[in-house]
Amino acid sequence: MASAAFEEIVEDFEFFEDWEDRYRHVIEQGKAMPPLDEALKVPATKVDGCASQVWLHPQIENGVFHFEGDSDAMIVKGLIAVLRKLYNGLTLKEVLAVDARAEMGRLGLNDHLSAQRSNGLRAMIERIRDTAAAQV
Repeated sequence: MASAAFEEIVEDFEFFEDWEDRYRHVIEQGKAMPPLDEALKVPATKVDGCASQVWLHPQIENGVFHFEGDSDAMIVKGLIAVLRKLYNGLTLKEVLAVDARAEMGRLGLNDHLSAQRSNGLRAMIERIRDTAAAQV
């Protein structure tokens, strides 16, 4: 169960023939994302378990989940952009119903990220899920 915005990324990825093109596309997604306000880069928004610096700032309005994020690593910022397209605009219950590993697998990301990046991605997904679960 993915958002329409995430389905667009899946469609984009179908046109790429090799992993390097997909990798570049993820980085471009991150570059297109607005930077997180420096005032929001605080310990409460920092995600532990990531090799790079990562901040996620969730916002829940009328039961609908949104988050902003940022990282000091280009590929991680791209992964945040992809996760935003996966989760933003979903209800809290929908957020919890998303099988993020399977959805990201549709992009071929599970097979091409380093162990550290995979751990960081899991940590970001866990933070998103924990935030939604705490509000349900």
